[in-house]
Amino acid sequence: MIEGRLPRGIGVERAALRRAAAHFAAKAEARARVPFREVAVVLQDDAFSAVTHAAINGADGPTDVTTQRYDAMPGEVDGVYGELYVNAERALAAAPRRRGWSAAKELLLYVAHGMDHLSGADDHTPRGYAAMRRRELAWLRAAAALFMV
Repeated sequence: MIEGRLPRGIGVERAALRRAAAHFAAKAEARARVPFREVAVVLQDDAFSAVTHAAINGADGPTDVTTQRYDAMPGEVDGVYGELYVNAERALAAAPRRRGWSAAKELLLYVAHGMDHLSGADDHTPRGYAAMRRRELAWLRAAAALFMV
């Protein structure tokens, strides 16, 4: 599920974003060996990002993606449930600083990063960060080939 507004100039349509998110969820599911049941992608701007970042992580200021994972509710099938709060405004601002990189790719990188976190990946150490980045860039390359973003 994709919620929120895609800003003009982001360069990816909602349907392609949904397909790419499903692709990243499948990759993360295979990594975690736990079924991904329901993950909402909530698009936001810097102001909304600062609020969710503080509420979920206790950190100040906006960020690229904030991930929230939930346990299954009674009666639900076990698996991964969660939300990715993805900062589309940050993707628009960050993309021009990367050579040959579009805002669409930056946005999809944030979605891949969030799915990777939902799979249990951690980037609190240099080694963990490097492993996540390698994996996410591989997922992004596959998504670009599949969805032409």
